[in-house]
Amino acid sequence: GSFSSDEVIRKRLLIDGDGAGDDRRINLLVKSFIKWCNSGSQEEGYSQYQRMLSTLSQCEFSMGKTLLVYDMNLREMENYEKIYKDIENSIAAAHEKISECKKQILQAKRIRKNRQEYDALAKVIQHHPDRHETLKQLEALGKELQHLSHIKENVEDKLELRRKQFHVLLSTIHELQQTLENDEKLSEAEESQETQMETETKQ
Repeated sequence: GSFSSDEVIRKRLLIDGDGAGDDRRINLLVKSFIKWCNSGSQEEGYSQYQRMLSTLSQCEFSMGKTLLVYDMNLREMENYEKIYKDIENSIAAAHEKISECKKQILQAKRIRKNRQEYDALAKVIQHHPDRHETLKQLEALGKELQHLSHIKENVEDKLELRRKQFHVLLSTIHELQQTLENDEKLSEAEESQETQMETETKQ
């Protein structure tokens, strides 16, 4: 925004020198056109004309290649956006599972506390085995304790399953992030190698 077009061109020339790639082809095209205009013989003019056509073909090919790379980058960006949204959804689902696991832990703690109270009460009841009503209460409490024990085991099994699922989810997210980083590094390496190959081919 702060640079004028002349400043941009001047900096480009300072960095690029005589030009490489498209800049070099355009310079060659201008030189060929000037030679063609100043050609003395028909044979020389035809040679310059063919050279201009060849340079134009190279420019068209380079432009087509650039457009293909641009379209590919757009598709990659759309793909990355979709992957990022999937990761965000997975993280949100993981938070929900964590919240659910916390609730189950609190429930398991309450069940454990109730079981301790029932154990203490059962010990007190065992001191009065001669009373029929006390024995009936003890039997009822034993059934309730067994029922709560089953509930506790089910909750602990679910909690262990949720922990394993959450671990797998985090591992998958980590692998996905590593894959994205590797894809970016591979893309940069391919672009660098392709640029080097183009430079060596032009030389």
